[in-house]
Amino acid sequence: MAKKIVKWSGHAPDRCDLCRVPIQNTFVDGKTNMGPWASMCPDCHDAHGVGLGTGMGQKYQKQPNGEWIKVEG
Repeated sequence: MAKKIVKWSGHAPDRCDLCRVPIQNTFVDGKTNMGPWASMCPDCHDAHGVGLGTGMGQKYQKQPNGEWIKVEG
C-alpha cells in the first residue's frame, strides 16, 4: 500500500515563530517545551521542541513545485 502524501494546507510560515529567521526548506509545526505550539526552524525545534509524532510535531519539507510535504511525524 502506498504511503499517503500529506501536504501543508494554507499559507506556510515565512519565519520561525521563536527566533524569527526566515524558513527556507524545512520547518516543524510542533509543541514546544514551553507549552504552546509553534512553526519552528530546525534549530529551534532541536532546542525547544518535544519531538515528532502525534501530539508532538510534524516536519515539513519544501518541494521544487513550492508545496510543503510532511516528511516526519
